[in-house]
Amino acid sequence: MTPGYIRGLRELVGRRLLLVPSVAVVARDGRGRLLMVRDRESGVWGLPAGAVEPGESPAAAAHREFMEETGVTPGELALVGAVGGADFRHTYPNGDPVEYQIFVFAARVDFVGAPSDSAEIAEVAFFSRTDAPDLPLPYPDHLLWGPWPREST
Repeated sequence: MTPGYIRGLRELVGRRLLLVPSVAVVARDGRGRLLMVRDRESGVWGLPAGAVEPGESPAAAAHREFMEETGVTPGELALVGAVGGADFRHTYPNGDPVEYQIFVFAARVDFVGAPSDSAEIAEVAFFSRTDAPDLPLPYPDHLLWGPWPREST
């Protein structure tokens, strides 16, 4: 769902490229499996993620998006990276181009809830490295599967 702020910008700039400050949460369980969400409309699996709203900090946005998309309150979120640039461009089916600048947070979660936003998210599941679906954006492997700060190697 497009936030009202982005819809308002679109009215002003039309189909020009928008830079969108965003967040994503790389959540793993005690077995190292990655939590992913499946988009209801496209059927594509991805990380819990979304746009940072005006007046919201990236950490607050990550917390909100994770709760909305997974139905689980995350524990402590740790900033583990930032990605963006041309590799993180996407064009929506309506033709609107965006380039995400993404703050990537890590969380430890040991169970899966039901998405609070069931209009957007169809399913939430954990995947091991060998059975994880490809992500639509090229997150660096070390952010998804490498050790995080405060985690032993």
